[in-house]
Amino acid sequence: MATAPGGRARMKAGRHEGWYLKCTQGEIAERVILVGDPARVDVYAGMLESPRTVNKNRALVAVTGAHNGNRISVVSFGMGSPVLAVVLEEISWLGARLVLRAGTALAIDSQWFGKLIIAEGAFRGESTSLTYVPAAYPAISDSGLSDCLMLHLKARNLSGKRVLMGSYDGFFTEIVALDPRRQEKVQQVRADLQEMGIAAVDMETSALLTIGRVLGLRCASMCLVTVDGSSLDELTGEDREAKERELVEVSLEGITECSLDME
Repeated sequence: MATAPGGRARMKAGRHEGWYLKCTQGEIAERVILVGDPARVDVYAGMLESPRTVNKNRALVAVTGAHNGNRISVVSFGMGSPVLAVVLEEISWLGARLVLRAGTALAIDSQWFGKLIIAEGAFRGESTSLTYVPAAYPAISDSGLSDCLMLHLKARNLSGKRVLMGSYDGFFTEIVALDPRRQEKVQQVRADLQEMGIAAVDMETSALLTIGRVLGLRCASMCLVTVDGSSLDELTGEDREAKERELVEVSLEGITECSLDME
């Protein structure tokens, strides 16, 4: 039976259909990589076997193909935890089981600038996950998927590490202060996170790890740290392109080789 308008999904020809992802069950793979930028979907598509676009609605672009013989979908969500939660709900409804965010982050500690990091867990500074579970509920990465990612980082002699991350909703009010009047507040957020041993901050990881677990998904987050929070220096040019390529390749290899049934 189809759910009422506003429900998490509908039925089409006997199959589940997304509300915003205009595709049906079977078109989204059990292994899914989530990215913010729709343009990054094209980069992944260029590395997949027989890629097929299964959704192109709003900023939510979804491509399904194969890598090393395993089906993989790559789905963009834009920015922020609210839309990420919508996508998580829908890919769960459509059959996803293993989900990896491959994105970018800002360094709280400058030593992480320019490096790949894998979130062991995350401080829940965003509000979206609070609509699912109380603040005391932990945001923890799936160990099996994180292990596979680390193995591929080491195999390539890359300097990636497992770290704690933090996630916030207000990019220009909590993460970066373009307005000088907000500088003191942002600096305090950064100082608090550094005291807690948080390596980097983004807008989505804590929501992914929390909401994904509630939905029964196995989730992990791997980010390229593209901004130094202290100086606001950005990773650009050929260095950025090379590191982005590493992010794409390691994420594909890691999620491909991770067992769907691994605990």
